[in-house]
Amino acid sequence: MAVQPEGTPCWADAMFSDVEGAKSFYGDVLGWTFGESSSEYGNYTQAYADGKAVAAVVPPMPGQEGHSQWCLYLASPDAAATATRIREHGGEVLMEPMQVGDFGTMCLGRDPSGVVFGVWQGGTHEGFEAPPEQPGAFCWAEIYTREPEKSDTFFPAVFGYSSRQIQDDAMDFRMFNLGDNTVLGRMRMMDDFPPEVPAYINVYFTVDNCDDAVARATKLGAILRFGPMDSPFGRFAALSDPQGASFSVIDVTTTQGELPQVTDVP
Repeated sequence: MAVQPEGTPCWADAMFSDVEGAKSFYGDVLGWTFGESSSEYGNYTQAYADGKAVAAVVPPMPGQEGHSQWCLYLASPDAAATATRIREHGGEVLMEPMQVGDFGTMCLGRDPSGVVFGVWQGGTHEGFEAPPEQPGAFCWAEIYTREPEKSDTFFPAVFGYSSRQIQDDAMDFRMFNLGDNTVLGRMRMMDDFPPEVPAYINVYFTVDNCDDAVARATKLGAILRFGPMDSPFGRFAALSDPQGASFSVIDVTTTQGELPQVTDVP
């Protein structure tokens, strides 16, 4: 797969205190298989869907034990330059750009509303290998924040996105585009989110049947947060896995309804 345009979601990983439990859960729910853990890189373990790399799981670094959470990485041709822009536009660099062997260079940032995200400058590891429509693959992601005006300014400034707002009085939803491609969504967190839930990026993984995936997940201890629900983009549901990491599943082949009206945002 060719290197993705800057700002394209290109990888996802999560820290789990119980890595074997996470492997068992996602293996059953999403059909993932797992490679050998790399002790040289903190027992980082890649997940595969039909032999193609789709994500990774890793035990927490000392002092970072606690709540598990998926981290989405956005592509960059120059992680150091991206880190500089993160600071210039009011964000924080949580981890300075760090070279990971010949795989690439990573850093971690946080936007002014509290959303944590990764930056990945690909080397031999360019990111996702599976196409988004393949079951088990990363498909989509949305920024959830209580302060959307901060994210709406920050992400386009750092990654060059153009913005489009969905015309819907029931929700405040914006889409970030690179050229003609919509690569990321942004949803305002409403009062139905408990106040202790921080701003975050929710990742979607493709499944061939949303209801079946939800049934497998909840049987294994996941909590259903929303759905399953039909949409013009697919039938989807939001879950928290047994270790507390939020994610969604979507069947992109089952669509219903008209596409929403959108307005370009200057």
